[in-house]
Amino acid sequence: MGGRKKLSLSQMERQQMVRERGARRRESAVREKRVGGIFPPDVNDESFLEELRKMKVITPYAVASKYNLRLSVAKDVLRELERKGLIELVAASRYTRIYKMAS
Repeated sequence: MGGRKKLSLSQMERQQMVRERGARRRESAVREKRVGGIFPPDVNDESFLEELRKMKVITPYAVASKYNLRLSVAKDVLRELERKGLIELVAASRYTRIYKMAS
């Protein structure tokens, strides 16, 4: 019952050029995966607390990206700071928590 129509030379050349361009884009798009650190900053360190004071809102993602931490470690650090009364919870959802510096 037939089959696929045979492509002309110009169509085959165009397909080959498109494939090569796509391969080059994929190679350039591959980035090195960054693994966050496991060791949190010292919650009693004054420079760490000063950096947090500069932030309008404090989220686990913001802390993790700023200090190159894993998200779970950043969440633990923020819970510890909340327990000590240095930051206070503004809003919480199932997925994330938003904090601000305690007044």
